[in-house]
Amino acid sequence: MKTLEIHTDGACSGNQCDENVGGWGAILQYGSHEKELFGGELDTTNNRMEMTALLRAFEAVTKVGQSVEVYSDSSYLVNCFREKWYENWLRNGWVTAGKKPVENRDLWEAILPYLARHSIRFFRVKGHVNLNSKKLNLDSLFADFLKNNGGRFTLADFRHIIEMNNRADALANKGIESVTPRHSPPKASENE
Repeated sequence: MKTLEIHTDGACSGNQCDENVGGWGAILQYGSHEKELFGGELDTTNNRMEMTALLRAFEAVTKVGQSVEVYSDSSYLVNCFREKWYENWLRNGWVTAGKKPVENRDLWEAILPYLARHSIRFFRVKGHVNLNSKKLNLDSLFADFLKNNGGRFTLADFRHIIEMNNRADALANKGIESVTPRHSPPKASENE
């Protein structure tokens, strides 16, 4: 069975401010087929955009029972699934170990049913890596990636994953641009 790769990213300009703009991007790859998705929202957070990217990608998968690999630079997202935080949240009535309501519950509740529909593995990627930088220590980054994600990946796989994460980031920025209010030029005075 082929594996469906999903590469996601979220971004938020003005994260944690009263007014901000966020965007999300996702790339689905299945063999030689590829689909790009993006969008944006006003007054959101980076974590919500990371989650929205994953949700929209899952919504785009039409067949049930897929083998899925999700690649994200969001520790929040990846750790939730790898460490199964959601199991405690469900058991505790959507309350954290710190006795606070789980943030982004609406998105978690929308995402969780997909875990039963597919066989999904989550991989953490370092974001914003410029593969063309002369200062880049690719061997060190690759070693960290393998330590965090298992040793089955080649250096070529790693480069591909980084390139896809950069593309998902560009899509998230495109999402921001899609909802950023455009400033119209000032109107000329009627007396001029």
